[in-house]
Amino acid sequence: MRDDRIIDVKDAEILNLVQQNARLPQTEIARAVGLAPSAVLERLRKLENRGVIRGYAALVDPEAVELRMLAFVAVRTADRPGESRVGQALAAVPEVLEVHHVAGDDCLLLKIRARDAAHLSQILRDRLGHVEGVRSTRTTIVLETVKETPRLTFPASAPAGTEVA
Repeated sequence: MRDDRIIDVKDAEILNLVQQNARLPQTEIARAVGLAPSAVLERLRKLENRGVIRGYAALVDPEAVELRMLAFVAVRTADRPGESRVGQALAAVPEVLEVHHVAGDDCLLLKIRARDAAHLSQILRDRLGHVEGVRSTRTTIVLETVKETPRLTFPASAPAGTEVA
């Protein structure tokens, strides 16, 4: 009997394909992984219900929508350990793509997209700077991106009976 909490090789193959192209028809996924389309549909539904697949999204080119500037902002907060009040407030800023609690001198690390330096300055000053509990920020502007992907890596193939934990 298959344990539905484990990502097995077939699930990993399906996840790899869906991450490459979420619009790939189930019949093509089924052909690629050697399962019936109904089995692929069932596995996809189970992965969705378990929260392994959290949703499907289009990957938009930031240049095409004039959000050319990428910056990472380290934030020191007045939050006590375990609090997330400031992080939640910063996550509500539309240009903030990611908010991470981090270890070290800073409390949070933000990933921000902006049109240009003036727009980034406005975000830092008018949006982040007005969040109660933000003590300081330190901004790093990205000059060139070598790799940026939302895709997670799964083994492409493994010996029969192998499970991915």
